[in-house]
Amino acid sequence: MQFLWKYIDDLVGKGLEWIVIAELMFYASASLVSLALPLSILISSIMTMGSMGEHYELVALRSAGISIRRVMQPLIVFSLLTSILAFYFSNNLLPIANLKMGTLLYDIRHKKPTMDLRPGVFYKGIDNYAIRVGSKGDDEVSLYDVLIYDHTQNKGNNKVIMADSGRMEFEGDRYLLLSLFSGKSYEQQDNRSRAEKTYPHMRSRFDKEIIRFDMSEFSMRRSNEEIFKDNYKMQSLGQLASNIDTLELNLEERKVNFYENLRKNFKALSSNEISDSVQTYSSVLELFPLPQHAQVVEAALNMARSTRSYTISAKDDVAARSTRVNRYWIEVHRKFTLSIACLILFFIGAPLGAIIRKGGLGLPTVFSIVFFLIYYLLSITGEKFAKEGVWTVFEGMWLSSFILLPVGLFLTYKATTDSKLFEWEAYLKPFKFIASLVKRKSPDQ
Repeated sequence: MQFLWKYIDDLVGKGLEWIVIAELMFYASASLVSLALPLSILISSIMTMGSMGEHYELVALRSAGISIRRVMQPLIVFSLLTSILAFYFSNNLLPIANLKMGTLLYDIRHKKPTMDLRPGVFYKGIDNYAIRVGSKGDDEVSLYDVLIYDHTQNKGNNKVIMADSGRMEFEGDRYLLLSLFSGKSYEQQDNRSRAEKTYPHMRSRFDKEIIRFDMSEFSMRRSNEEIFKDNYKMQSLGQLASNIDTLELNLEERKVNFYENLRKNFKALSSNEISDSVQTYSSVLELFPLPQHAQVVEAALNMARSTRSYTISAKDDVAARSTRVNRYWIEVHRKFTLSIACLILFFIGAPLGAIIRKGGLGLPTVFSIVFFLIYYLLSITGEKFAKEGVWTVFEGMWLSSFILLPVGLFLTYKATTDSKLFEWEAYLKPFKFIASLVKRKSPDQ
């Protein structure tokens, strides 16, 4: 639904077939796997272990000498296989889906809306024509009070066609025939009369006139996917590594060129004997005649302004190149963070389900949403900081994993040791023990 609302303006009014929209939604759904898969692992692990605890199956297994760690082993193996498949999906299938979705979305965006003649409104969807109709018949093809501005000569409104009625008919899939009845046409000629300073005007009447419109531009044309393959979201791990090497090499060459150009600009000053012997700005002016002081100062100011503009331009260029390199590195780390997130959220969900001992869609769903929101907010925050260069790409992309991994280990430890995580008495025991010691040592005892 978020995808549809985001691109609703590009889809509505284009006359798209349902198969095209279904194809676009299918490719778009692939990009949602990075959100749906970790959440599904989290909620399914909580529900599975919670249901076993709620029906005392975990108690029966423990009484038979089987520990929670042994019970979780098949689930761990399944989660590992899921993580491997998630990496294969993000590295091999997701770039293809992004490529096809991006290409199809580009074609849809550049497709012209279907021809929609509304009474009293000028329609300009057909190139070089502006069409207005007073009303339409019940059959949706009969038109009345037709006004057409013909701009095919690219000379303004020099030709106008008016008709009492008309009729639209398609000739095959490419041409639209507009038959006009009982009309007039007005056309202004180009050969201006210099003597009278007037433009010749031609007016004609017709009982029937047919105008043929080329409708091929209204059909959706599929673009070549090779055009969009350079996008970082549409590349596998090997392609990203190759492009990163090229981009980093170009970045270093840009920095070297900047330093070399600055060095060449100041080479004359740095090699001049004046720079070694003169230390102050006023003593430099003393080396020149008094009438030339203004020229020397103006030349220095111009050189400083030019250097400042060149430095700012080079800085922006280097920043843009660095940001692009970071985008490629972010995609590299994203292919691994999805797999690791599945494992971490499993080690949060499975022990949490064994601790709360509740199955179904009630309490497990609440816990799943809470932990998933934490994971999602940490992920988008770290990625945003990595894109802006506030943090390194490694720190930003692995922020959620670094924070949630200790939580998963803690919950796993609590579940395997049968700790009472949500019982306040277990947390109050140390304080009660200290209070009892203090009470024993009090003088009243």
